[in-house]
Amino acid sequence: MTELAVRPEFYDFDLLGRAGAHTEDDRPLRELTYVVFDTETTGLEPDAGDEIVQIAGVRVVNGRIMSGEVYDTLVNPERSIPASSIRIHGITEAMVVDAPTIDYICGDFHRFCSDAVLVAHNTPFDMAFLRRHGARLGIDFDQPILDTVLLSAIVFGYDVDHTLDAIAERLDIDIPEEGRHTALGDAEATAQVLNKIVPMLEARGIETLEQVISEFDKYRGLINITR
Repeated sequence: MTELAVRPEFYDFDLLGRAGAHTEDDRPLRELTYVVFDTETTGLEPDAGDEIVQIAGVRVVNGRIMSGEVYDTLVNPERSIPASSIRIHGITEAMVVDAPTIDYICGDFHRFCSDAVLVAHNTPFDMAFLRRHGARLGIDFDQPILDTVLLSAIVFGYDVDHTLDAIAERLDIDIPEEGRHTALGDAEATAQVLNKIVPMLEARGIETLEQVISEFDKYRGLINITR
């Protein structure tokens, strides 16, 4: 698909620190269970009325992407989908008319990922949607959250390109053209990025969740990112 727009260059990475006592966690990174997820949306402004039209997540256990544990659904945004967004992700209003709304999906996805560390690329963008609706529905996404943008900054430096495509190329990960800008395709690619970066973190002596989150503090606000 043609890249017509990019997600915002900067989001509030302080959102990643809202994990309470979970941030003091000495579990080894390679022993954690992760849900790596992605969303497709009506637009780029979660606080100005844009909504999710697709959400997908894959479970990663002991460094393995579990092909049988996948969450993937269209979402009825209960609003129009601009043509400019349809050109990116290909999701039309006709495709989502019978899909569940976020009121159901928010709780359903929360159940899918409640026992895992959440991971995404430019996580604050996706979490802005989930937390806005979660607050309204009494659903708290309070588990630890990692972001592959910041993981990339730790291992490659903050002054290089941190788009998903650039990181994938750097790590020799092939993203099929038909999967790019689909929630599942991007989630799967991000999971591959995570699995390749964890050993690189360990080589730097960063072996636990607590150490990674502490390292994030050095990079918040220092990097420009696009989707």
